[in-house]
Amino acid sequence: LKPAVHALFKKLKDEELELLVQVVESRGAWESGCVLAPRGDPRGVKQGLPPQVLLCRLFRWPDLHQSHELKHLCYCAGGQGACGDLAGLCCNPHHFSRLAVPETPPPPYLKASCEHENQGMEPAVTPSRRKRLRQGMRGSCWGSLCSPLPGTSLSWSTIKDGCWCKLAYWEYRTRVGRLYAVHEASVNVFCELPWGSGFCLAQLPAAYRSCAVRRARGKIGRGLLLSQEPGGVWAYNRSEHPIFVSSPTLSPPGACGLTVLKVLPGYSAKVFDYQWAGDRGGWQLPGEGPCDPHSIRISFAKGWGPCYSRQFITSCPCWLEV
Repeated sequence: LKPAVHALFKKLKDEELELLVQVVESRGAWESGCVLAPRGDPRGVKQGLPPQVLLCRLFRWPDLHQSHELKHLCYCAGGQGACGDLAGLCCNPHHFSRLAVPETPPPPYLKASCEHENQGMEPAVTPSRRKRLRQGMRGSCWGSLCSPLPGTSLSWSTIKDGCWCKLAYWEYRTRVGRLYAVHEASVNVFCELPWGSGFCLAQLPAAYRSCAVRRARGKIGRGLLLSQEPGGVWAYNRSEHPIFVSSPTLSPPGACGLTVLKVLPGYSAKVFDYQWAGDRGGWQLPGEGPCDPHSIRISFAKGWGPCYSRQFITSCPCWLEV
């Protein structure tokens, strides 16, 4: 990659190079601006890789091959549809994540949707449903698109408070701290995040914490980024350890088992799909009873479910309910 990198660096302005140095040295610990590379492939370079693929491969993922394996993070100007208006293409390696995929092949009817996501395309949405989704993005949750079940814990209160989600932090079966309401389009959930803001789990006190909980909390680090984007909610793993996610829209309709998706460090996953959620009824978890059909559960560093020794998320030392 050396000739291609040198050819790219020669085309970057001094301020772009300085920003790139800061981003790489901090390993994306703070939300930086875009590093803009001139449009067009470098001349005389055999690899011919796009700038964002070149720098992501150099500084983050040596096994990266194609641009469709990457996803713009929500705070990148290029990911907000403004890339065509910018003077160049963003190649900040920490403005991208890789796309997480299930460990087992999805059912056949999901393949087309997965391919669309990899190409950055949205699934087809009817005009009436698109209008309701836009209303939901303005803070009224999902409106009549998918009404909450009677007795669910958070959905109605979330609609009433005008936020798009609320966060609850759990240690085993005990909830720690108050609910955290999210009004911005994205939120960081972390224990250690310099120059950042959001839901800091390190500030939540508890009367007693076991050794297992303290070890798990030590692995949260920079945690994750939750973002509400067109069509659904995405989770980006900013920590150095995997996170594990379950959601009603990750499981095939009518499935008896529970789907738990493992999201590796530096990867993103679409953890809630508004269109699929509109076709769901109640969410019945084996061994745990009914669950809010609009909820997401995320465990830090420890997996659960049929493929793990922990069968239920309440057996995980640190987890988040969204």
